[in-house]
Amino acid sequence: MSQDPVFDRAWTHIKAQREDHIATISLHRPEAKNALNDLHMRELIEVAQALRLRHDIRAVILTGGTEGFSAGADLNVAKTRVAAPPTLIELRSLYSIGPDLCKAWEEIEAVTIVAIEGFCIGGGCALAVSCDFRIMAEGAYMRLPEIPLGMNMSWRSIPRIANLVGPARAKQFVMFGEPADAQTCLTWGMAEEVTPKGGAMAAAQRWAQKVVALPPIPVRMTKEAVNATINANNLATSIMDRDQYLLMARSNDYKEGVSAYLQKRTPDFKGD
Repeated sequence: MSQDPVFDRAWTHIKAQREDHIATISLHRPEAKNALNDLHMRELIEVAQALRLRHDIRAVILTGGTEGFSAGADLNVAKTRVAAPPTLIELRSLYSIGPDLCKAWEEIEAVTIVAIEGFCIGGGCALAVSCDFRIMAEGAYMRLPEIPLGMNMSWRSIPRIANLVGPARAKQFVMFGEPADAQTCLTWGMAEEVTPKGGAMAAAQRWAQKVVALPPIPVRMTKEAVNATINANNLATSIMDRDQYLLMARSNDYKEGVSAYLQKRTPDFKGD
């Protein structure tokens, strides 16, 4: 019997399981609170691409476990590049991995459901809003800390957030970097259900079973049609956010934001 390239593989930072027509992909980097380093993101891209057109998988659940979903992009990655700083064009290539990750998950033809317990921060939030549905447990929250740290929100996620919550709430959520708890996310449209603490995975499985019970072809047609409608201008409005990040990462405000965060003080931004 040939091995399944998704479910029989020994991944490093994810776990892949299958039950009938439902795949469950678990972020598994507990020592770093599921922070997304390059290998973690490459594995998530690879598994999404492998699942994209599989007709035997009708629903995909993405989870981070009981303590938290993801602490976002791993900021320690930048420290490894100090000894041999990449050129600007090399950095531009390296920074494509975040938007590629979100794109890969958005393009899975099966219905994608995210089960969120605890924290869902930065890049973890960008990944979550790339999927079809989000189930959050009480005590869970989403937060984008990028702007208060002196950088822009990238990974082409702002259009996805605006599509879900509308322009004013998107500005509020992205600009202020404040946590949106599960009930707020439900009210705003970033979550479809709130469960008691510890119940997000069971609810996601219930949603997945509802999907599996439906005829798979019109389900995929509906997902494709809705995404084509709401995402029509997404690329046009976010095409430059990677280059905006490269600009902001060289600003004094970025250095000030990170320093203030590490020193637990109020930053003094100059617009420089």
